[in-house]
Amino acid sequence: MATQEQCQVLDQTQVGPRYFKLTLKSLYISTNAEPGQFVNVRVDSGTEPLLRRPISLHKINREDQTFELLYEVLGQGTELLSKVIIGSKLDVLGPLGSGFKFDPEKKIAILVGGGMGVAPLLPLAQQLKTLGGRAVYALAGARDKSCLLCETDFAELANEKVVATDDGSHGRRGYVSDLLLDLLNNTVEARHYPQTTIYACGPKGMLKAVAEIALQRQIDCQVSLEEKMACGVGACLGCAVMTTGGYKTVCKDGPVFNAREISW
Repeated sequence: MATQEQCQVLDQTQVGPRYFKLTLKSLYISTNAEPGQFVNVRVDSGTEPLLRRPISLHKINREDQTFELLYEVLGQGTELLSKVIIGSKLDVLGPLGSGFKFDPEKKIAILVGGGMGVAPLLPLAQQLKTLGGRAVYALAGARDKSCLLCETDFAELANEKVVATDDGSHGRRGYVSDLLLDLLNNTVEARHYPQTTIYACGPKGMLKAVAEIALQRQIDCQVSLEEKMACGVGACLGCAVMTTGGYKTVCKDGPVFNAREISW
């Protein structure tokens, strides 16, 4: 169940050329949020921009009653958000959507993030480490070194962390889907595929490639889709995607889906 509340801004930090981390205070959201969910943020009290901005939950700290958002400045809304000062308050609706699912029988978790797609995977990595009993692999890809995010965080939370950049400026040269193929071919033995889950978030082309790799090897795969949203609660149908069961909304039925459901 989502709530709408005024959340105090505790911190705002620029972590890259266009990337910011925003820390907000909320007992309800920090207590009830799950990895893979998101919040809808009203960035200004006026009507420009009119619509809220959907942003994935990047960190959830139940003890401190805070949550963190990682976002990229892409337009007017996120530009305004980047100017928000510590101590001010933001109108936030959340937590929203359906997050990642956990199967206690699965003993291997592979996290695959492309670009900003790493954002919702960090709280997942935190929860997997807390649960214990699993080998966690974190694979991250970006256009270049300046766009590569959360590398240190994943190094602390995962058993193994591997990165790739399109231009080879950091890590391996290539795509994050190449890292996944390498991991499955050389590290995770085929006999362990039934005990493996792939969790992925990133551009649609990347998700399609990851889903195809998972399907070929009969590995469970959950994907967090990125779509433009308006209402955030499934009413406007602006984020509908075609699935094997008909159209579903990313904001309400997702953003996390079984990769087999999506009509790529």
